[in-house]
Amino acid sequence: MSTAEVILPDELSDEEIPILDLGPFLAGEDGALERLASELRYAQENIGFYFIVNHGVPQELLDRTTDNLIRFFDLPDETKRSFPNYVPPLSTIYVSSTVNENTKPDLNEMLRMVRERPDDHPAIKAGLTSHGPNHWPAEDLLPGWKSQMLEYYDAMENLGSRMLPLYATALDMPADYFDGLFDDPVWTTRNQHYAAVEAEENQFGIAPHRDHGFLTLLPVAAEAGLQIGTASGQWIPVSNIEGAIIVNTGEFLNRWTNGRFMATPHRVIPPKNDRYSLAFFYNPTWDTVADPLPTCVSADNPAQFKPVRFQDYRDWYLNVNYLTELDKATPEPPSVEESTLPRSL
Repeated sequence: MSTAEVILPDELSDEEIPILDLGPFLAGEDGALERLASELRYAQENIGFYFIVNHGVPQELLDRTTDNLIRFFDLPDETKRSFPNYVPPLSTIYVSSTVNENTKPDLNEMLRMVRERPDDHPAIKAGLTSHGPNHWPAEDLLPGWKSQMLEYYDAMENLGSRMLPLYATALDMPADYFDGLFDDPVWTTRNQHYAAVEAEENQFGIAPHRDHGFLTLLPVAAEAGLQIGTASGQWIPVSNIEGAIIVNTGEFLNRWTNGRFMATPHRVIPPKNDRYSLAFFYNPTWDTVADPLPTCVSADNPAQFKPVRFQDYRDWYLNVNYLTELDKATPEPPSVEESTLPRSL
């Protein structure tokens, strides 16, 4: 992959998405961690989204994974609905959103996949959500599908892990601060298809919302449709930078940083042509607690959020958004003290 031009912080406004070059950092060049962490800090404190290039995920792998999405979503509707982890169109209403009063179900269809774990994994035996088991298309239905998708997911998990020292450094913490908190990451995916259909008023491919987790890794889609909300209240389209991956903060990291790292609103408008999306949500181990970091709290900026475990936050987020009927009752996620989950597995 060729090196893309990096837009430096002093050239940006809140209407532009910066491009961060991971190449020197991943190659271990002297000073690259600190330089890139500074750029990341600016992006997360001022915009909430950024592109990464030279990230180490091969373009061939990204292209093949998109082709596999097309293979799945081209299956007959009855076949897709036989998968418990398939979410058909008109199944999601983002009532937890604080950026729009979402009243219409989203138009996208989606296949959920989570980190592959053995059947005897403690979290699976305990019945924790977002831990599996996955439901894979049979080999005779989609030959090679499972092994090729696992190759992509492994590459994205590895990328998320390699970025943790950047986030720790950007937050003025030791580079190894997150070590041990992502040993069994609760990464999840939204493998999505946005059909080229006409929307009703206040209806979207996916409605205005903020992501729920630590960070989101999203390879740039060939078809336009993704828009982000700026600090000035505008919606701007995301450019198609070939081979780039879009990164943004979720609400869990926003809480962990006491609001310092922005969880920026975004939406997808119905595309002109079919659009396929590979959203990968990289999150810590289920019992990791987001208690505002000491570098993000001061006398002038006291802690804004109660400590909350990741599993509690994700369960709350899913429960209020994946509804068969619109429900305006959306209580806050339970704090650590209020949680009914076990202390350990």
